[in-house]
Amino acid sequence: MWFAIIGTDVPDSLEARKGARPAHIARLQKLLDEGRLMLAGPFPAIEAEDPGPAGFTGSLIVAEFPSQADAEAWADADPYVAAGVYASVAIKPFRKALP
Repeated sequence: MWFAIIGTDVPDSLEARKGARPAHIARLQKLLDEGRLMLAGPFPAIEAEDPGPAGFTGSLIVAEFPSQADAEAWADADPYVAAGVYASVAIKPFRKALP
Protein backbone atom coordinates (compact mmCIF):
# COMPACT_ATOMS: atom_id res chain seq x y z
CA MET A 1 0.00 0.00 0.00
CA TRP A 2 1.06 3.58 -0.59
CA PHE A 3 1.55 5.86 2.41
CA ALA A 4 1.86 9.63 2.63
CA ILE A 5 4.53 10.68 5.11
CA ILE A 6 4.12 14.33 6.07
CA GLY A 7 6.90 15.87 8.14
CA THR A 8 6.39 19.27 9.73
CA ASP A 9 9.58 21.20 10.46
CA VAL A 10 10.56 22.91 13.66
CA PRO A 11 11.12 26.67 13.30
CA ASP A 12 14.47 27.63 11.76
CA SER A 13 15.18 24.11 10.52
CA LEU A 14 17.23 25.10 7.46
CA GLU A 15 20.73 24.44 8.83
CA ALA A 16 19.71 21.09 10.34
CA ARG A 17 18.05 20.18 7.01
CA LYS A 18 21.20 21.01 5.07
CA GLY A 19 23.31 18.83 7.36
CA ALA A 20 21.01 15.80 7.22
CA ARG A 21 19.98 16.14 3.56
CA PRO A 22 22.57 13.80 1.96
CA ALA A 23 21.54 10.88 4.21
CA HIS A 24 17.84 11.74 3.78
CA ILE A 25 18.19 11.76 -0.03
CA ALA A 26 20.14 8.47 0.02
CA ARG A 27 17.20 6.74 1.74
CA LEU A 28 14.76 8.18 -0.79
CA GLN A 29 17.01 7.07 -3.65
CA LYS A 30 16.91 3.52 -2.25
CA LEU A 31 13.09 3.59 -2.31
CA LEU A 32 13.20 4.96 -5.86
CA ASP A 33 15.63 2.25 -6.98
CA GLU A 34 13.26 -0.37 -5.51
CA GLY A 35 10.29 1.14 -7.40
CA ARG A 36 8.60 2.13 -4.12
CA LEU A 37 8.75 5.94 -4.33
CA MET A 38 5.89 7.82 -6.00
CA LEU A 39 7.07 11.32 -5.12
CA ALA A 40 8.97 13.28 -2.52
CA GLY A 41 9.77 16.91 -1.87
CA PRO A 42 9.84 19.78 0.60
CA PHE A 43 7.30 22.51 1.31
CA PRO A 44 9.01 25.90 0.73
CA ALA A 45 8.27 28.45 3.45
CA ILE A 46 7.54 31.05 0.78
CA GLU A 47 6.15 30.92 -2.75
CA ALA A 48 9.46 30.25 -4.49
CA GLU A 49 11.22 27.28 -6.06
CA ASP A 50 14.28 28.19 -3.97
CA PRO A 51 13.13 29.86 -0.75
CA GLY A 52 16.67 30.81 0.26
CA PRO A 53 17.04 31.65 3.94
CA ALA A 54 13.26 31.35 4.47
CA GLY A 55 13.80 27.59 4.26
CA PHE A 56 11.11 24.96 4.37
CA THR A 57 8.13 24.09 6.55
CA GLY A 58 8.09 20.35 6.01
CA SER A 59 8.19 17.49 3.53
CA LEU A 60 5.91 15.08 1.71
CA ILE A 61 6.94 11.55 0.78
CA VAL A 62 4.56 9.10 -0.90
CA ALA A 63 6.05 5.62 -0.83
CA GLU A 64 5.00 1.98 -0.82
CA PHE A 65 5.32 -0.13 2.33
CA PRO A 66 3.87 -3.51 3.32
CA SER A 67 2.03 -1.97 6.29
CA GLN A 68 1.43 1.18 8.33
CA ALA A 69 3.85 -0.17 10.93
CA ASP A 70 6.56 -0.54 8.28
CA ALA A 71 5.95 3.01 7.04
CA GLU A 72 6.16 4.31 10.61
CA ALA A 73 9.39 2.42 11.29
CA TRP A 74 10.93 3.79 8.08
CA ALA A 75 9.85 7.34 8.93
CA ASP A 76 11.13 7.05 12.52
CA ALA A 77 14.59 6.22 11.16
CA ASP A 78 14.74 9.24 8.83
CA PRO A 79 17.87 11.39 9.24
CA TYR A 80 15.65 14.48 9.47
CA VAL A 81 14.05 12.99 12.59
CA ALA A 82 17.46 12.24 14.13
CA ALA A 83 18.70 15.77 13.29
CA GLY A 84 15.65 17.41 14.90
CA VAL A 85 14.35 18.87 11.62
CA TYR A 86 10.81 17.57 12.12
CA ALA A 87 8.59 18.68 14.97
CA SER A 88 6.10 15.98 13.97
CA VAL A 89 5.48 13.30 11.36
CA ALA A 90 2.06 12.08 10.22
CA ILE A 91 1.63 8.89 8.20
CA LYS A 92 -1.56 8.14 6.33
CA PRO A 93 -2.54 5.41 3.88
CA PHE A 94 -2.78 6.86 0.38
CA ARG A 95 -4.69 5.72 -2.68
CA LYS A 96 -3.67 7.24 -6.00
CA ALA A 97 -6.68 8.23 -8.10
CA LEU A 98 -5.25 10.51 -10.83
CA PRO A 99 -3.43 10.69 -13.16
